[in-house]
Amino acid sequence: MENLSFEESLEKLEEIVNKLENGDVPLDDAIDEFTKAMQLVKVCNTKLNNAEEAIAKIVQDNGELVDFNVNE
Repeated sequence: MENLSFEESLEKLEEIVNKLENGDVPLDDAIDEFTKAMQLVKVCNTKLNNAEEAIAKIVQDNGELVDFNVNE
């Protein structure tokens, strides 16, 4: 799952949520789907954190990296 793109992971997560919301999934399958969903959430969270770290650094005109913290 870690080799999926953010968009692919999110799409699979949405499919699982829709399946679980329908309620037509047997309990054992629902537990398996929930486990997969939690793994996908972790993958998405990691990818978002990595993107945030990349965006937090801005290259100035002279090529020097500057930390840009949006939380300040």
